[in-house]
Amino acid sequence: MTTSKNTHSDALGDFTMTNRTIWISGLAIFIGVVSSFIALALLKLIGIFTNLFFFQRWSTTMASPADAHLGYWGILPPVVGALIIGFMARYGSERIRGHGIPEAIEAILINGSRVEPKVAILKPLSSAISIGSGGPFGAEGPIIMTGGAFGSMIAQLFHLTSTERKTLLVAGAAAGMSATFASPVAAVLLAVELLLFEWKPRSLIPVALASVTAGAARRYLMGLGPLFPTPAHPVFIGPQGLLGCVVVGLLAGLLSTLLTAAVYASEDLFAKIPIHWMWWPAIGGLVIGLGGLIFPQALGVGYDTIGALLQGDVPRNLILGILLVKSVIWAVSLGSGTSGGVLAPLLMMGGALGGLEAMFLPNLGAGFWPLVSMGAILGGTMRSPFTGVIFALELTHDINMMVPLLLAVTIAHGFTVLVLKRSILTEKVARRGYHLSREYSVDPLEILFVREVMRNNIVALPGDVTPAEIGATLRTGHERRQLLYPVVDDEKRLLGVLTRNRLEEMLHDPPPGQLRDLAKQDPVVAYADEPLRLVVYRMAETGVTRMPVIEREETRTLAGMVSLNDLLRARTRTLEEERTRERVLRVHLPFRARPADAKL
Repeated sequence: MTTSKNTHSDALGDFTMTNRTIWISGLAIFIGVVSSFIALALLKLIGIFTNLFFFQRWSTTMASPADAHLGYWGILPPVVGALIIGFMARYGSERIRGHGIPEAIEAILINGSRVEPKVAILKPLSSAISIGSGGPFGAEGPIIMTGGAFGSMIAQLFHLTSTERKTLLVAGAAAGMSATFASPVAAVLLAVELLLFEWKPRSLIPVALASVTAGAARRYLMGLGPLFPTPAHPVFIGPQGLLGCVVVGLLAGLLSTLLTAAVYASEDLFAKIPIHWMWWPAIGGLVIGLGGLIFPQALGVGYDTIGALLQGDVPRNLILGILLVKSVIWAVSLGSGTSGGVLAPLLMMGGALGGLEAMFLPNLGAGFWPLVSMGAILGGTMRSPFTGVIFALELTHDINMMVPLLLAVTIAHGFTVLVLKRSILTEKVARRGYHLSREYSVDPLEILFVREVMRNNIVALPGDVTPAEIGATLRTGHERRQLLYPVVDDEKRLLGVLTRNRLEEMLHDPPPGQLRDLAKQDPVVAYADEPLRLVVYRMAETGVTRMPVIEREETRTLAGMVSLNDLLRARTRTLEEERTRERVLRVHLPFRARPADAKL
């Protein structure tokens, strides 16, 4: 018996990956190469449209709309660009609306990881028009959706499962982000925290290989990182610096909450306007144009402004302009349903908040507090703390910032999780009638075994008797509660099963023959030494909710019975662990004051 269990334990591995992952990884590497070219094409498109809208020239060079000096004519490009996007969304695909990541989540969770091919063309084009016409967005959301769309398209060319298509969709998304920001590790973490909804080698390995491939290809297409080099910062910041990181985390959590509320308040206001949603981006474009008149640096991607914030040489009026104007036009335009990303705007607004905090927090070097605040804003707004930390490090290559970033990001993440039920990404999915949980944990049914919940006090029928002979023994109330009867031989080896209904029919009108011949042969069984998760899957596949439990296939010795109710009772163990509070250790003082009435 011990040998059998040990043999089965050897078959239970830590992971469920198969050799098929090698084939999926090969496709993911190819997708990584393709996504790096897509990222380059998107950045070139943004440069083309920026130059066309604001400088009336044909060039792929990235330019800032703030340098155009168009005066009141500067209102026109955002409105025209938004009108084009509205027409593209209505007559092309509504999926191009928004910042990309919620659409990718919806494709994964609801659409079987299938993305329409036209989305792969229209999404980058609409995003380039939106950003090029002055939209206060980043390129990361569109490239995530576009890379994911191409990954999904390639996956749809092969005979793959929905899970495998999901892996390749996410591989394209991660590769696009890796190529855009030179951040391969952060791209993988973003994939895990926001898109994969699992932490398994079968998906992690292909996604990581695609991200690495795109990161390596970036060296030849766009150059090496870091995207935003910063001055050196101290390794040790002391108690005052750590306390300052706590303050930054709290303020970043507060700002993340306000930004999320502003975006969806704007979306709610647009929903009340009695015109078709196709025209909403044009209204948002008008707000962008007016904001650009007040504060031109709020227009476009703003990578130059982010770099200036990290260098620590930004005047106060620029900081206030970002926090007031940039945040307003970003929330309004995103709520209007136009196309654009959220990472770059969050970096800019987080950097501005850090610049404001640098005025009263300890001086730890130029750009220290803007960088800490950038990471905290990402962790708080997107609910992806590890992505916030590693993304900030990869953008700057400043490894000394690890501890300050981890502290601030954790505080901001905890703040928003307590205050907001959903993030800026999942709120949009929830408004479409779906719900998702982003808490990953080990399935309790994976660590509980059948032998721990099975019932041993059951009635087993001998196989060498007839229905007429067995009838006299099945008259008590205990047996009548049993719905499935195992049929066994003299050595308790399982021969088959009989349902209670079938058995009652046989007792009422006994057929000829022994029970071993009348029982259902080769029933669905469970094994005493297998995890309950496998039994759940077996029940789902077969529709059988009650199974005899045998020791192993070789002996088929009956050990008990397991049913769906037993699995539900196993779930209560997890609830008890989370809800039952008890004091395990009690401290007994060796010298305790004696009560007054005990004195002699």
